[in-house]
Amino acid sequence: ATTLVKHADAAMYQAKAAGRNNYQFFAESMSSGYTERVAMEAHMHRAIQNDEFVLHYQPQFSAAGRITGVEALIRWEDPVMGQVPPARFIPLAEETGLITVIGEWVLHTACRQLVDWRKRGAPPIRMSVNVAGPQIMRGNIVRTVSEVLEETGLEAGALELEVTETFVMDQIEQVVDKLSQLRALGVRIAIDDFGTGHSSLATLKRLPADTLKIDRAFVRDIPDDENDMAIARAILAMGRQLGISTVAEGVETDAQRDFLRDEGCDLFQGFF
Repeated sequence: ATTLVKHADAAMYQAKAAGRNNYQFFAESMSSGYTERVAMEAHMHRAIQNDEFVLHYQPQFSAAGRITGVEALIRWEDPVMGQVPPARFIPLAEETGLITVIGEWVLHTACRQLVDWRKRGAPPIRMSVNVAGPQIMRGNIVRTVSEVLEETGLEAGALELEVTETFVMDQIEQVVDKLSQLRALGVRIAIDDFGTGHSSLATLKRLPADTLKIDRAFVRDIPDDENDMAIARAILAMGRQLGISTVAEGVETDAQRDFLRDEGCDLFQGFF
């Protein structure tokens, strides 16, 4: 019975990895992947207990080069595996429910960091924190954010929560309600990875959003790719018409910054 359940579990993970809404038969080749997932989950539990997660902060800046905010990016420094990339552990954390605990830690840590920076003379910049779908759908995100703001002493207007466009569009009714409650606290809302999902204009105008973040996939090849430039122009024009600020992700060169600035992009983020 134990082996049967383990094999069924491995097939379920394979079905999820294939995009859901499908079925998979168990094959021996899945065993190694299943074992790795179980081991990774155990590692994550230990990482939470041993404070192995750290935050890096990537600046967001204006066309004039003034830093206006930062995005908190989680990293995992495992003593055995070394630095584990987020793409490897975040999806598993979402599936197992650990993302709620990890997400709360990120929110607390990032807000405390901004308060500390301000005490040491930092300008009034904004902190952006990613919020995963399960945090919104399974947890009480509104209460969590409210408690974090109260505990850290950070004013709500200094916090911006980022949710991906794909998640928002897949859960539009529930998400609009939750985001509206968060916005009522005074927190800003950003739609991350914009352009990679399937937003309709009718849906977009319903979203309680303050910021659209142009996905790095459309910034990477500017100014060499005419299609990417056209998509960036369209998103920037949409933002202007809806009165929503825009942030370009993945900006690394003068040419990218100059093109986006000339097209009316408000803020830039990346290794530039």
